[in-house]
Amino acid sequence: MRTDRRAPGKTLKALAGLAGLALLLPALGVAQATKVSQLKFPPLKQLSIPQPERVVLKNGLVVMLIEDHELPLVDAAMMVHTGQRLEPTSKSGLAEITGEMLRTGGTTRMSSAELDDFLDGKAAHIESTIEEEYGRVTMDCLKGDFAEVLKIYADVLRRPAFAEEQLKVVKSLAMSGVARQNDSQQDILFREFKRVIYGRESPYSRFPTFASIMGVQRQDLVDWHQTYFHPDRMVLGLVGDFNRDEVLKLVEEAFGDWPRGPERNDPETPYDKTFKPGVYYVEKNDVPQSSIIIGELGVMNNNPDYYALEVMNKVMAGGFYSRLFSNIRSGKALTYTVFGEVGGEWDHPGTTQLYLSTKAQTTGEAIEALLDQARKMTTVPPTDEEVRKRKNAILNAFVFQVDSKRKILNQQMVYEFYGYPLDWLSRYRAGIEAVTPEQVRAAAAKYLHPDRFAILVVGPSKGTDKPLSTFGPVTQVDITIPPPPAAGK
Repeated sequence: MRTDRRAPGKTLKALAGLAGLALLLPALGVAQATKVSQLKFPPLKQLSIPQPERVVLKNGLVVMLIEDHELPLVDAAMMVHTGQRLEPTSKSGLAEITGEMLRTGGTTRMSSAELDDFLDGKAAHIESTIEEEYGRVTMDCLKGDFAEVLKIYADVLRRPAFAEEQLKVVKSLAMSGVARQNDSQQDILFREFKRVIYGRESPYSRFPTFASIMGVQRQDLVDWHQTYFHPDRMVLGLVGDFNRDEVLKLVEEAFGDWPRGPERNDPETPYDKTFKPGVYYVEKNDVPQSSIIIGELGVMNNNPDYYALEVMNKVMAGGFYSRLFSNIRSGKALTYTVFGEVGGEWDHPGTTQLYLSTKAQTTGEAIEALLDQARKMTTVPPTDEEVRKRKNAILNAFVFQVDSKRKILNQQMVYEFYGYPLDWLSRYRAGIEAVTPEQVRAAAAKYLHPDRFAILVVGPSKGTDKPLSTFGPVTQVDITIPPPPAAGK
């Protein structure tokens, strides 16, 4: 039983006070908004975005650093000009395996097990990977352990052992990945869409096979490392609780005697610049729904219409009040998840794509809905109100892109790596603020071409509401996984 009940008299006095306050509000000029449009917000405050200091060592290594004394931690990340797109077709998977083996294959001074024990004892981490366009090796540790852990980090980058026994394990895991590559409907969809857009022969749409992984030998990893891992192909970022002069001295000791490599002359990555629109189908009968993606070649992030496209993408698919969400998810109840964008990449065009999954019985209706919304972005162009709301949404969310020095450093490293202006992040908000409704409408008309879209469907062959041929000639996509080559061949 509660024993802290208020006395009746005190309760009545409190209520009377609240009623009096309510009567005063109109006199004070405060009125409760009854519509969203009546809400008033003050102008956004100017954000002060710290710029990392940029230092270049004599051997060409670019170092970017920001001090952050909030916690006694130090993070490091090295971006390397390498990537899966540089590997030969016959060795597809080599870059990814090399990236894994940098960390798990040990160093010339410390075995993989010894490295694990050392890092566990320091509550530190070192991770490595090679993605499509770059390599990335990260480190984090306590401030007091930085000098010692940095030496090991440098060994991982400079002196990997690529232990043969560990290579067998990594290759086995890669083979398992090939065997499972058709398990996920979404994985198939996005993989095959890249092949449709970039062309099946492009490195952007190339994926490992049993044969290519089996063909990877330890010497291939050694050669890859010797070709691409040089300080003048790298950007090192450091953020944390350190003194600038002290940390640069440690970096110089760890990396300063690493010789430059040959002049960088990586080949341009080819892709199909004139892909053929059409309907593409992958039969997958062990699922009850169809996954659908439609689109074309996108843009690069240095496109002059970048900010207008950012706003246009939000109008089309930026949350609950976007066109795709309100018309296809809420209005037609065809899907739970739907998105779309004119996509950009840093050094090559991305993909324009509109995507959803729906039950097989509404496959045709869903395709028509996606195409209809893409067309209406130009025939019923974004209104002033749509543009205003989407711009506000972007600007109000911008703070979450710069709410930590680690986020800021990671973004600045990307700009440095791809040769973009280092004030790109600082320009962003002003760029969005300057976008006009006319620019958004022009961007929609310029970059969305539904009549030239490719349509890709992954799903069951039976139970659909209409044949895919309704939308044009259908190309059947074969996703059969070639078996491993016979031993000795």
